[in-house]
Amino acid sequence: MTDKVYITPQGARHLRDELNHIWKVTRPDVTQKVSAAAALGDRSENADYIYGKKQLREIDKRIRYLTKRLDNLEIVDRIPEDQNRVFFGAWVKLEDQSGKVSVLRIVGADEFDLAKGWISLKSPIAKGILGKHKGDDTTIMSPEGKKEMFIADISYTGWS
Repeated sequence: MTDKVYITPQGARHLRDELNHIWKVTRPDVTQKVSAAAALGDRSENADYIYGKKQLREIDKRIRYLTKRLDNLEIVDRIPEDQNRVFFGAWVKLEDQSGKVSVLRIVGADEFDLAKGWISLKSPIAKGILGKHKGDDTTIMSPEGKKEMFIADISYTGWS
């Protein structure tokens, strides 16, 4: 039995939508192209056929991964009772010693997106702030080394 993987409802929906799109659009399209290329004759030197078969293997690998992953998801769709502590799904405003504020959200490994400020639950930063309270000082590990940070605010609905 594989460990459960935490994910937000939006993240789970994104993975299900991806799987559905691959099954209903991408795979049938590539399968049709492979069939058309196969009909042309000699497959050993048919680049379209060879490339199409490679694409199908990659698509099938992604389908297997998504199917297995979706079976192991633990969708976290509730807000914790103590909203002044950092838990999965939280948006957190962190302030460093120079006064620079960063806004991060703790999400599952399938959802992390540094451009959005979404960090994985298993990242060193998330590990350094999980369970901490609004107003706490904490030491986190960053690529630059240890950093002292202040948890300025926590939200479970985000900020506009």
